[in-house]
Amino acid sequence: MDRDDIDNFADAVAPDEDIVVPDGMDEAFLGISTEEEPPRAIYSIEKCISILRKDMSADEADEYFWFNVAGAKGEGYPLYISTPED
Repeated sequence: MDRDDIDNFADAVAPDEDIVVPDGMDEAFLGISTEEEPPRAIYSIEKCISILRKDMSADEADEYFWFNVAGAKGEGYPLYISTPED
């Protein structure tokens, strides 16, 4: 799924909401939590770290994810869940 697909899906699921999506993590997108207020995007932790590992070591990717991606907090920010690796 690319950013346009994610935006279109978010508009279909929650047309009156601005869904926060992190840059560069499109391949890790899983869906939208409509049980949250406001609705929130959901991403795979493992897939996010795998994306980051394309440009950095495993330790750097892990640290970067937890501090800069999942560590970014605020109303409507994405949820990150652990998923089985492919």
